[in-house]
Amino acid sequence: MKSDNLKIHYLADVMSNDIGENTSIWQFTVVMKGAKIGSNCNIGAHVFIEDKAIIGNMVTIKNGVQIWNHIIIGDGVFIGPNVTFTNDLFPVSNREDKSNKEYPTTIIGDGASIGGGAVILPGINIGADAIIGAGAVVADDVSKGSKVIGPKAKKI
Repeated sequence: MKSDNLKIHYLADVMSNDIGENTSIWQFTVVMKGAKIGSNCNIGAHVFIEDKAIIGNMVTIKNGVQIWNHIIIGDGVFIGPNVTFTNDLFPVSNREDKSNKEYPTTIIGDGASIGGGAVILPGINIGADAIIGAGAVVADDVSKGSKVIGPKAKKI
């Protein structure tokens, strides 16, 4: 149920009715019907939240982030500007039939912090209170309380 105590900018497109109290949603943000957002969150400008995304309480999502289906964000998480989440291990053009395609679930644990410009690959689990440095490419699970930095790209 969408709370009456929300701060939604008039230029945001919010279709979900499952948003907790005292959550702010800024301009040019799209929240699809079915998305779940907790209480006391701050969702920045130019954010896109897909219909099967789940966001906990007291989460901050800075500008320019997309939260796709099958991404679950715990309580008290910070997501820096322009963090890139992906949910498709083998992306192809939408012209193909994807009706039976399975997408892995990505889980961001309570209290985790993801620095600006980081890239989170599909199916990753980031443990509670982990810290992801700005610009990091996260291709493997990150354990609780860990700190990870740096690019991972390599020639294959």
